[in-house]
Amino acid sequence: MILTNNKKPEVVLIGAGIMSATLALFLKELIPGVSITIFERLHKAAEESSDAWNNAGTGHSAFCELNYTPEKEDGSVDISKAIKIASQFETSKQFWTYLVQQQYISSPKKFINHVPHFSFVWGDENAAYLKKRFEALVKHPLFSGMQFSDNYDQLQKWMPLVMQGRNTSDTVTATKMDMGTDVNFGTLTDAMIAHLESLKDVTLYLHHEVRDLEKQENGEWKIVVKNLITDDTIKAKANFVFIGAGGGALPLLQKAAIEEAEGYGGFPISGQWLKCTNENIIQQHAAKVYGKASVGAPPMSVPHLDTRIINGKKELLFGPFAGFSTKFLKNGSYFDLPKSIEWENVFPMLAAGWHNLPLTKYLIQQVTQSAADRLNALKEYYPLAKMEDWELVIAGQRVQVIKKDETDGGVLEFGTELICTADGSLAALLGASPGASTAVAVMINVLKTCFAENFASAHWQSKLKEMIPTLGKSWEDYGLLCQEISEWTNDVLELN
Repeated sequence: MILTNNKKPEVVLIGAGIMSATLALFLKELIPGVSITIFERLHKAAEESSDAWNNAGTGHSAFCELNYTPEKEDGSVDISKAIKIASQFETSKQFWTYLVQQQYISSPKKFINHVPHFSFVWGDENAAYLKKRFEALVKHPLFSGMQFSDNYDQLQKWMPLVMQGRNTSDTVTATKMDMGTDVNFGTLTDAMIAHLESLKDVTLYLHHEVRDLEKQENGEWKIVVKNLITDDTIKAKANFVFIGAGGGALPLLQKAAIEEAEGYGGFPISGQWLKCTNENIIQQHAAKVYGKASVGAPPMSVPHLDTRIINGKKELLFGPFAGFSTKFLKNGSYFDLPKSIEWENVFPMLAAGWHNLPLTKYLIQQVTQSAADRLNALKEYYPLAKMEDWELVIAGQRVQVIKKDETDGGVLEFGTELICTADGSLAALLGASPGASTAVAVMINVLKTCFAENFASAHWQSKLKEMIPTLGKSWEDYGLLCQEISEWTNDVLELN
């Protein structure tokens, strides 16, 4: 579809998380006259998937996440996904830099902080893999600052908490990326929404749940919304609808009854954290230390000992531990999963379940874990850990995508999936990892897919490149400018 200022376009965004906030800011920069309405079912923005306590991994940049660099059958390491995600994260940093420079966001340290990223493994086989991964990644401009060490004394300097009490004869290996970050997407979303609410023709409705949406003959969408405070039902209309409701996107997409969404299903996975309550221990660690996932584990469950800055306070988390719940949202209903099963998706869901039996086994093991089991898992990353210094907290809910597959009948996808109608009037985002960290790249894809003619115009291209200088080019194309652009974003975002 085409957006112009001649006839005021009406846009409805469902869900007030990082995705909707990012798309809304893009649209207001590109078409200042656009009218945007945001419906959020909770009492404030960013309370579900974007909230810091619910987000399974902050600052996803593929620096330390080993699941983005799988080992192939020939023994080599595939780094293509890591390069893609690192590039997307740099795209996000450029957009946030623009927001800070325009004074749409006042203090970058409220949402992004410097925290080194480590990959950490033990055992000869894992050490050999990590060395191959390092040698493959360090050749790329985005990973040129990566360091590798299997020296015990060096690792003690890098990660003192991780090395305390560890047997000096153990084979331990790590890589380090100094330019890693921690991002609080809840705080970032709050700041973006606050700016949006200051603009003309942007309205946020809290405690409002979208119950139905239907395409009209004139091409508009009719949206039925329930006020959860008064029980009143209101109706809205829109030329364009974006469904960015986290796990709640699938049921809404099914109600939209679009051809492009046929056969899609969802598999919900819940999570828990061990949160450190001992301030002395918290202050000894300043890093994100990621290890290797267990066989069958989903990406959101890659174990990590994780420093985070939440509401200005340094926190230390370990996990997440996966679980199973039929809810699609942390604040959802236990009927979410059964109500999502339809004739079109029942076979893909059954097929995906059959082909992912290791995941089922893994989830059963996780659900039946005792406190002692969780402590033992923590001790692999912090050998001197004691249970009295940690408490169990509930993490967010993630819904993994299930879709039709000609070969297997149905496949379970662990990434994100963007679904758009042929006419560009509706877009929906399904899935989880890497999620929020790549929000800018994903929303650029929404603009490119749904507003193709606008996107190709000189005005949009000029404005988009003002916001994101590397738009449309790979980092390899920039050569020495790669470092210069990174230094620019790090300077403005106060990461130096």
